[in-house]
Amino acid sequence: MNKSLRLKLTLMLMGIILGIVICSTLVSGLFLGDYYLYEKQRVLIETYMDVNRLYSASEQSSSSDIFPEIGTFGSSDSTTQLSEDFENSMERMSESRSTSIIIFRVMGVKVNGVIPATPIYSSMGLGIDGNQRMIDDYTSGQENARTIRKTPSYDIKKIYVDRLENDYLYLSATLDNGDNILIRSSMDSIERSVKLANQFFMYVSLLMLVAGTVVVYIISRSFTQPILDLAQIATRMSELDFTTKYQVNRQDEIGILGSSMNYLSSTLETTLGELKLANARLQKDLEKKTQIDNMRTEFLSNVSHELKTPIALIQGYAEGLMENINDDEESRNFYCEVIVDEASKMNNIVRKLLDLNQLEFGENNINMEHFDIESVIRNLLSSSEILFKQKQVTLKYDTQPPVYVWADVYTVEEVFNNYLSNAFNHVDNERIIEVRITKEDGHVRVSVFNTGQPIPEEDLSKIWGKFYKVDKARTREYGGSGVGLSIVKASMELLGQRYGVINHDNGVEFWFELDATNGIEAADMEAKDDQ
Repeated sequence: MNKSLRLKLTLMLMGIILGIVICSTLVSGLFLGDYYLYEKQRVLIETYMDVNRLYSASEQSSSSDIFPEIGTFGSSDSTTQLSEDFENSMERMSESRSTSIIIFRVMGVKVNGVIPATPIYSSMGLGIDGNQRMIDDYTSGQENARTIRKTPSYDIKKIYVDRLENDYLYLSATLDNGDNILIRSSMDSIERSVKLANQFFMYVSLLMLVAGTVVVYIISRSFTQPILDLAQIATRMSELDFTTKYQVNRQDEIGILGSSMNYLSSTLETTLGELKLANARLQKDLEKKTQIDNMRTEFLSNVSHELKTPIALIQGYAEGLMENINDDEESRNFYCEVIVDEASKMNNIVRKLLDLNQLEFGENNINMEHFDIESVIRNLLSSSEILFKQKQVTLKYDTQPPVYVWADVYTVEEVFNNYLSNAFNHVDNERIIEVRITKEDGHVRVSVFNTGQPIPEEDLSKIWGKFYKVDKARTREYGGSGVGLSIVKASMELLGQRYGVINHDNGVEFWFELDATNGIEAADMEAKDDQ
């Protein structure tokens, strides 16, 4: 945070305010006194001009009774009578402008530094001696006086009065009628005013500095907090989190930036979603391609392995026939039977592989029908009756009322025949095959059980794979291809139904399930789903 924009902006604005305060204080300290002196000179000049105007007007009216006698100044030989209005105006002017005004006539030449004068008017009301002292103060201070301004009409001088121990500004002039005027203002009042003004300005500056600090912090926060919020949103966007949006509540540049950030976030979120979808599809395609490659490799390996033995047998016996190894008719017939048998096995393997390929790639058309599964199973068992007798296997199957299911008849027959063929090939001990049809919860389970050795637990999850054989020697003995259970798996997944195997102490049970809801039940279920 030491290098944050908020701190920089606060310090910069505080520096500007502090610089303004310092400059203002210096300017006030250096030039306020001169400004007060200039202003006091202006007041003295303005007072002189106003007094001259009023005095000239009063003199022009002296022949009338406008000026009743209210008092006299000077000797009995020369007196001037002034009106009450004139004196009131002069008194207000003296008080409002903080000046002392005296009008007098010079009665002779200066003797011993004293000008003989007759006061005509004094705003101080000090009497003859007091008024004379003001004139004497001006006269005695001429040697050390500093002329401030000098014009043909008036002089302004700064004079130190020893008697009062203070500096004064004096304006001396001659009025239009020839009388003299002195206007005096204390420099001490100017200095006190300057000091008081500077002191007040310093207090105000300190107060402004404190208040400015608070205001600057608030202003800088109002600018930097939205930027920090946008930075946090940008950080979340870099972490692929696009849930946070900037609340746009302003129309300035920051508001425009926030709107742009929200648009960028939405665009990136949409683009990222499209990329993820495309990546998922690509990944799926790659996995599918890899799976297909693996299946192709496995298929070629398994097919070559499965066909190697029958091809070798066919080739061997065919060569024996060509070379007439055995001339007797019985041997030739045996050779031919072996060739035909091995060719039949090869044809069976190829046919099952083609069926499996169609099932796995969804190229097999499913025709869903509502049929009696019990009738189908009973017919399949009847057609296999000769096999039960040849293999000396006892069939246990209890006929029952019709049980209707939804499925593809050909696919169900293929699955059941594979289970039954598998049972024939592995039946042992009591040599019993039991077929059961049970209905529960809208499904029908068809199971085929054969007595014999259970499947090892580690092989239960592998028997559904292509060409997988638990007992390879026995499988070769009965001519199994290892594809039957793979066809069962593909068929049941195509129908969307469950299948499986259960080990028992005395044998193995294979099962599959079918949808047993009838038309009315199916319609009711569909209506409930629509609701």
